[in-house]
Parts: sequence; structure tokens; C-alpha cells
Amino acid sequence: MKPLAITLGDPAGIGPEVVARALQSVDVPHVLFGRIEGPVRYGEISAEYGRVALEAIEAGIDAVMRGECSALVTAPIHKQAIALAGSPFPGHTELLAARAGLTTYSADYAMYFDSPHLRTVLLSVHVPLREALATIDAGGIAALARLTSREYARLYGQAPRIAVAGVNPHAGEGGRFGDEELVIARGVALARAAGLEVSGPHPPDTVFLAATGGKYDVVMAMYHDQGLIPVKTLAFAESVNVTIGLPYLRVSVDHGTAFDIAGKGIADATPMAYAIEWAARHAGAFGR
Repeated sequence: MKPLAITLGDPAGIGPEVVARALQSVDVPHVLFGRIEGPVRYGEISAEYGRVALEAIEAGIDAVMRGECSALVTAPIHKQAIALAGSPFPGHTELLAARAGLTTYSADYAMYFDSPHLRTVLLSVHVPLREALATIDAGGIAALARLTSREYARLYGQAPRIAVAGVNPHAGEGGRFGDEELVIARGVALARAAGLEVSGPHPPDTVFLAATGGKYDVVMAMYHDQGLIPVKTLAFAESVNVTIGLPYLRVSVDHGTAFDIAGKGIADATPMAYAIEWAARHAGAFGR
């Protein structure tokens, strides 16, 4: 296989450390992108380090798009640091989508999380909870179901069984505890009319458990933490963040820069090793 493009993330965080340690245990072809300007000021939010992180991402994307690398694996960046460096994007996902010419979240691209026993895709990402609930839209749910089905089939060779989570207790109890589920149900109906295997809205307190038991392949979460809490609780060391919709495979660890322990030599490299192995295993699905 062609080498993976691996970025080191923010120099002040644990990215460089976990990448270096992960590559001691994972034997895959790779090219590293990033630089460390010593001595590193660990734990410092800096425009300088934000620029270093952004430069590494841009270089990694270019290597993949030129066909020199098979997939992009990214170490954590700090959102405030890249903002200080002038980036208009809140994180990797939006930056990568813009570079690929993708404009509409849920229809063109989305955040998908994969672990051995639970997979989830997010209807909304980096927005306040109040805004996330107010913007639940039937068309967006149907569009995300289409995108998820296409990309899951690319990775696993078959269309997924998607369970759509509600947001209220007992999935609204027929409207007694909220009416968001009425909108969600319309989105599910649209997706099913398009021939997709989608069901819901399901009570959010049990749907993830059902998925871990094998009843569903992917849970569509209505907002960021609804999907991320169960994934990180059940599989923190064995979960990856995948930006679906891109013309190439992009994989990341499911954690941040961990400024509080950066530079202390105690960061756990297991999640990064898993992300690198996962990327190597699935890169061929994108024909790179």
C-alpha cells in the first residue's frame, strides 16, 4: 500500500508523542507531516503552534490528493490555536470539507465514529445544544442517511441498518415530552422511501445498547454529545473519527490535545495506534 500521511497536530499537545509511540508498535508505511520548534512550550495556546498544525494538515492533504499517500491520519489540534493563526474553521472536519469543495454538512460530509461494537454518525456537530435541537430537519436526516449508507457500504461492502435516535425521554412518548420526534419521523420516512434501511426515532437511552448488541450497524445521533458519550465510554481506546464524504479516507483519534499532560511522557498512545491500523486496513476502499 502507499504510505499513510500522518500529521503531528499541535506541537504543544500530545500529538507528536502519541504518534511517535504508536509507530513503535504499528508497522505501516507512513510519511509524517509537522514540525516541532524547540524547546516546546507544552500546554500553551499559541498562534505559532496553530500555524504549524495547519501547515501540516495542508501538506498532508496535498500528499493524498497527489496520490503519494493512501489516507490521512490526523493528530489533535487545538481549536483556539488555529483560530489565533487565522483559520476560519472550527476544526479538522470543516477545513477538510472546504478543501474538498464540500459545502453542506449532512448531505456532502459528516462526522462518523467507528469502534468494534458501536458506530455513530452525527446530525450536528460544533454548535450549542439549543441550536442543534432547533435545527433538526427531516431533509437533513434523510440526506445524512444517504451519505452514511453510501460511505458505510464503501468501507464494509454492504449497506448499514441505521437507527435514528430521538432527543426526548422515551423518544417523546407520542408528543407528550416534546415534538422533535415528529420531525425525526418524517426524516426517517423520507430515507425509507429512498430505499434505505432506516428506523426510528428510537428512545435515546436504549438505542445505543441495542446497537452494541448487533441490532443496528449505525446510530444516527441528533447532536454531538449524544453520539460521543457512548462511543467514548465504551471504546475510548478503540474508536476513530472519520470524515465521511471526502474523496479520500481521513481518520483521527477520538480525543483532544490533552494540554494538561503534554510533555510529561504519560499520554496513552493506544488510540493513535488503533487509528493508524484502522486507516491502513480501510485505505484500499478509496482506491488510493
